[in-house]
Amino acid sequence: MQIGILCSGGDSPGMNACLRAIVRTAVSQGHEVVGFMDGYQGILNEDFYIGSAGAHRFFMRTVSGIVKRGGTLLHSSRCPEFATPEGTQKAADILDKLGVDALIPIGGNGTLTGAHELGKVWKGQIIGCPGTIDNDLNGTDFTIGFKTSVQTAVDAVDKLRDTAASHHRMFLVELMGRHCGYITLHTAIAAGCEVACIPEHPQKIEDIVEKLQDLYRRGKTSIIMVVAEGYHDGVMALQEKLEKAGCPFPMRSVVLGHLLRGGDPCPEDRILAAQTGNLAVEGILRGETDKMAGVRNNQAVLVPLEEAITGHRVVPQDLVDLLECVSR
Repeated sequence: MQIGILCSGGDSPGMNACLRAIVRTAVSQGHEVVGFMDGYQGILNEDFYIGSAGAHRFFMRTVSGIVKRGGTLLHSSRCPEFATPEGTQKAADILDKLGVDALIPIGGNGTLTGAHELGKVWKGQIIGCPGTIDNDLNGTDFTIGFKTSVQTAVDAVDKLRDTAASHHRMFLVELMGRHCGYITLHTAIAAGCEVACIPEHPQKIEDIVEKLQDLYRRGKTSIIMVVAEGYHDGVMALQEKLEKAGCPFPMRSVVLGHLLRGGDPCPEDRILAAQTGNLAVEGILRGETDKMAGVRNNQAVLVPLEEAITGHRVVPQDLVDLLECVSR
């Protein structure tokens, strides 16, 4: 059997660890693995990963040492052409021509939505792996890269806290997660932030300022507010609105942005990547298709792609309540 792999959409720490698990699992059982460069664009361009041996397929040693590396060996991109019916059919025809029997895409909602659509017109098997820092896919407790992203954010906020305390300031820290507040909320709890602004729980400017004024009256001299990107049009716009509404603290804004996607994956993400990569191959060998490999309650599971990509996974209310309790 020939199994294809690709990484699509935004990169996330642990994609390489997932790639390694896929290759080691498949090759050890006598199957051939090929990698497509730059996501679905690589299929349309017939652009294979070429290893140091000059071959367009992976060997056991091809993936040596990549478990600890951030980013992705296969590179990643977004492919507007593939998102069209004509592009999806073209990809299916190319995969058939190349003799690819199964495909394992690593990525987030857009990547797996594309995989689900490809499965409607392609006879091969497809099992995706949840590679996204946003942690917004259904069917898995965590996605590959999320915990590393939170660690990166917490490290940055810890450093900003020193400056905030030294100058009696409030810092607004913008984190990734335009439609999902998982990174922001987890960072807020772990870093001891006073306020978290997430899309799932919109707050009026007046209510935020009222809380800040209460904290000021009770002796708070510095504040860290973490904000999901796009909330109130971003931290610069939010800062201006807070100033006009009477925020009692002098403010500075910081955008961490793509910093959260980089860096070596933490041990938890490496383990999750290994679990899902291994299960994706095992599932294909059992005849499964149109699924995503995830982990629920520490158990690797296959869930239908449609379940994984349908709807918006929201943050648990108990975490929102926890932050409100401990940030007083």
